[in-house]
Amino acid sequence: MLEVHPPHEKVHGVKDFFLHIFTITIGLLIALSLEGLVEWQHHRHLVAEAKESLHEEIKSNSEKISDSLTKLHKHQSELAHDLEVLNYIIEHKKVPEKSEMEVGFNMETLRDVSWKTAQATTALSLMPYKEAQEYSDIYATQEQLAVAERQATRDTIVSLAPFSGGNDTDPTGGRAQEVRNSVQLLLGQLMLVDSLMKGLETQYKEFLAAHPE
Repeated sequence: MLEVHPPHEKVHGVKDFFLHIFTITIGLLIALSLEGLVEWQHHRHLVAEAKESLHEEIKSNSEKISDSLTKLHKHQSELAHDLEVLNYIIEHKKVPEKSEMEVGFNMETLRDVSWKTAQATTALSLMPYKEAQEYSDIYATQEQLAVAERQATRDTIVSLAPFSGGNDTDPTGGRAQEVRNSVQLLLGQLMLVDSLMKGLETQYKEFLAAHPE
């Protein structure tokens, strides 16, 4: 807080008065400059800290998404096999000899703590627009992926519902068509998840290539 104090001595004449005003003005300008410099340094440190944290978070997510894609493709292959089994059951009204079915999906949570912190501390608003937009685009895709994964998780639960409770679990008992519809729905959702993951992986790689450590 800036404070302006009255002169300790009496002002003698106009010359002394203007000298005093000049002294106060210079003092205020110096104080404001110092205050502005401190604030600028604080903002600079805040932005640098946020960018470093965001870089590490994006790098960590980039390393994780490759493994997530491998797991996703495994789930897609398993579901494609499930459809073959279900189509056989519907056509022949019996379960094939090798009729193992696996319905599953593991949701992979990507980190966004640094992103939320950058927003909460206003560090994002202090960055150049182009840089802020770059981060925003990455995390927007990441959020779209999270929404798609949550839907895939719900679709997985729906697909498993006919086999829960221990009653009428044999798909030849009228459940095959119901299960097939659910599996097809899940496969369709996983295609969206796959597309978003690949797009996000590309965004990660382009960002890290443009911003090496």
